[in-house]
Amino acid sequence: MTTKQIIFVPGKNPKPEETLYSKLLWRTLVEGVRRTDSLVADTLQSNQKQFHLVNWNGLYYHSYQDITGDIPWIDALINKHGPTELDIHDAHSWMLWLSRLLLTMGDDIPLLIRLLPEEVRSIVIEINRYFNNIDNVAFKVRELLKQSLRPMLEHQDAVLLIGHSLGSAIAYDTLWELSNQDGVEGKVDFLTLGSPLGMHYIKRRLMGMNNENEKRYPNQIRDWVNFSAEGDVVALNRKFKESFHQMLELGLVETIEDRHHGIYNSYRSDEGLDCHRAYGYMVNPAVGRIIADWWMKH
Repeated sequence: MTTKQIIFVPGKNPKPEETLYSKLLWRTLVEGVRRTDSLVADTLQSNQKQFHLVNWNGLYYHSYQDITGDIPWIDALINKHGPTELDIHDAHSWMLWLSRLLLTMGDDIPLLIRLLPEEVRSIVIEINRYFNNIDNVAFKVRELLKQSLRPMLEHQDAVLLIGHSLGSAIAYDTLWELSNQDGVEGKVDFLTLGSPLGMHYIKRRLMGMNNENEKRYPNQIRDWVNFSAEGDVVALNRKFKESFHQMLELGLVETIEDRHHGIYNSYRSDEGLDCHRAYGYMVNPAVGRIIADWWMKH
């Protein structure tokens, strides 16, 4: 019987200590599945050992986040069962629209990035630190993911690889290295949440993008589903089926599906709505449906 494995690669910024963060992510993942299929959620509840957090953030930032203040907001997220009218209103606010416009300008004309507001510019700064491989940190981060992923592929496990935010780029680059440099065979199903992979600024810096045809992309993705929440500034270009169409044409991936219309991330704290937080993506029933279907399929 095939062993099912779910790997989660988080986005930027310091995260809580690994054990605690893994429990919180698992809690929201199971809740998202429960909102669409309670029977699968009950099955998942007893299989937490098959959920693997690649906590690269501790290696990258050398610090951890104090989660104490977030726990009440995670509880509130789980208990409200969907976006409120205020959430929907805030996801379409003019401030988010302006941030998205400014980042789009910087994505098209990189020289403008230094003129962007600090909160928008910080996204690019983190992206640069990874892609410039400062202190060899990008290599170390990918090796951390490989430690989990390589044996699963070699054992022919069923793997759902979830990448949130910058974690989706880390996952993508790791798959490219495994298939094009390391010679590891096997397939994963790829679920990206709030991903910046469609940005021109990122796409042209991904592993393999200077190559041609098959060597340009990873060949280890079976099905790829990308979720971009309304108001999520980081998920700038949401049409991955267009951005990575050559992967489909070359037969490197079976399907690429984009989900963004009417997708809301309802995570809210005392700082207001955060359309990008991983917890809010994980409890979304549309994301839960993908995970539930994947679990039942394998």
